Amino acid sequence: MVAAVSPQVILERADSQPVLLTFDGPQIVSDTGLLAVRALDRRLGVLAGLAPLLPDPRARKYVTHSAEALLTQQVYQLLAGYPDANDAQALRTDPLFQILADVAPDPKRPLASAATLTRFQYAFTRRQAQLPLAERPVLLEVRAAQTQRLKVVNRYLVDLFIRTRPAPPHEVILDADATDDPVHGSQHLSAYHGYYGQHQYFPLLVFDGHTGFPLAAWLRPGAVHASLGATDVLAELVAALRAAWPAVRIVLRGDSGLAVPAVYEFCEHADIRYALGYGTNAVLERATQQAAADVELYYRCYGRREPHVQRYEEVKDYQAGTWTRPRRVVVKIERTPQGSQRRFVVTDLADRPEVVYRDFYVERGAVPEQPIGELKNGLRAERLSACGFCANALRLVLHVVAYALVVLWREAAAAAGLAEVARASIGTLRQTLWKVGAVVRVRGRRVWLQVSGSWPGREVWVRLCAAVEGFAAALAWPGS
Repeated sequence: MVAAVSPQVILERADSQPVLLTFDGPQIVSDTGLLAVRALDRRLGVLAGLAPLLPDPRARKYVTHSAEALLTQQVYQLLAGYPDANDAQALRTDPLFQILADVAPDPKRPLASAATLTRFQYAFTRRQAQLPLAERPVLLEVRAAQTQRLKVVNRYLVDLFIRTRPAPPHEVILDADATDDPVHGSQHLSAYHGYYGQHQYFPLLVFDGHTGFPLAAWLRPGAVHASLGATDVLAELVAALRAAWPAVRIVLRGDSGLAVPAVYEFCEHADIRYALGYGTNAVLERATQQAAADVELYYRCYGRREPHVQRYEEVKDYQAGTWTRPRRVVVKIERTPQGSQRRFVVTDLADRPEVVYRDFYVERGAVPEQPIGELKNGLRAERLSACGFCANALRLVLHVVAYALVVLWREAAAAAGLAEVARASIGTLRQTLWKVGAVVRVRGRRVWLQVSGSWPGREVWVRLCAAVEGFAAALAWPGS
């Protein structure tokens, strides 16, 4: 048999010597830095704890890859920047991904193929498709799709958040937001949304306002109201949080999509404080007309010296026609060289208007908008390309589980004093600490990864590995 000849590329000269490139080197991997994330994952049992909770309809005698192996493979592909199931075809024999999945590097023991990953995601979609379409109203179908894997994963996110707090918190802020997720085909239950001007899904996401930790992720059809299912999601979150921390103060923060009577009444009944954006109308415009005129007069007199004028007011007893009782509305009146505007927030917080709006409500600009941006840009959570709704819903929550690992890793870095890592975006983490080349050598029972001695991130990475151990040890508070 004649050995295959490696392709050879001749590049520019270096000084007087030609530079050659061939493809016959030793085994080299490119995502070595993810081993530090996997160390935290193993230490906290994140994916190992979730995998047994996922219903697995596969017949045991045909199972080659466990649910945990499939889950691990998919999550670390996302962290490495490979969001599609098709990426598994090239990565299933990658030694680094085999190590991440607890498999010894061996091309004869490949990880799951793209077809296997896709079949696992579609398992429950096929079962639901057996029902006649006429007997499956949209809302009932969505709920049926979520009662299996999605409900389990969402509950696990809350449990993971609870057991990874170093001490019971005094307050939990629930930052809830609906976000557009554009589709590029005829995915099931996707629809055209007039506000966004596109065909899309419309998922609801909830994060902890202090840490950005994801607490819930529910995929919804593309043209539903932003508040659809919000009270159900919040009810489960609040029940889990109060069961763990009975005295915790819970505050809901969200935009005008959640500003509906059902959400207000739920919060008031469940003893949850809230601050929700509210759209303008003629009644509120008239109630704040004098304050807006005062701001305009001040701007005309002092605008050159103070080009950005803000004033905070409140409408104490505003009651919309659909409300059962009056509520407080906080108002921000702003005048800039670009024009004037008024913003409204419905709230039951008792603080001064400027404290409610400036010091609390506007913080939602960092959470949840920053985590949503990282999910879309850093983890490519917008690539919900499956045909089935349930498969896409599972893909979304897998992206969110991957993001939860990132948040925990940042918390470990912050606890070790590595502020530059704790504040870094996913793109920066991937570029500086995860995308690290290494030569893989197998020596007997030992797998040896050789990283370049000139790698500039090696000192930080080694400190992070130590920080993982310290972070996990610090979580053993009573009752955890």
